[in-house]
Amino acid sequence: MSLRPFHLAFPVRDIAEARRFYGEVLGCPEGRSAEDWVDFDFYGHQIVAHRIDGAGGDAGGNPVDGHAVPVPHFGVVLNMADWRALAARVSTAGIRFEIEPHVRFAGEPGEQATMFFRDPSGNALEMKAFASLDALFAR
Repeated sequence: MSLRPFHLAFPVRDIAEARRFYGEVLGCPEGRSAEDWVDFDFYGHQIVAHRIDGAGGDAGGNPVDGHAVPVPHFGVVLNMADWRALAARVSTAGIRFEIEPHVRFAGEPGEQATMFFRDPSGNALEMKAFASLDALFAR
């Protein structure tokens, strides 16, 4: 079976803010939209920001490799060059990293580059990369 794009709808407090963050900072092309929602092409996947009063925040976190990983979160697995470029882009935009770009599980199965940051509404994103995609589900 070939990999199919996923669809994720999530809350934001302000559509203009979401357009700036996902469109300009992350470089995600915009798709359809209405007054209270907007689609983005998130590296080939469809994400939809819906304006919801009181949006944002998280349920907590879990310890993973010495860091408190925010839950919930979403993201995508990039190639290493795109991951590095995105880390620089996010940093240049002045976005604070929740967990700084680093290599997790170094020298172990599943070694990966990862970073966490939040959108302006407080939604947590994890962007990661593997030297080889074969390690994605390594145990």
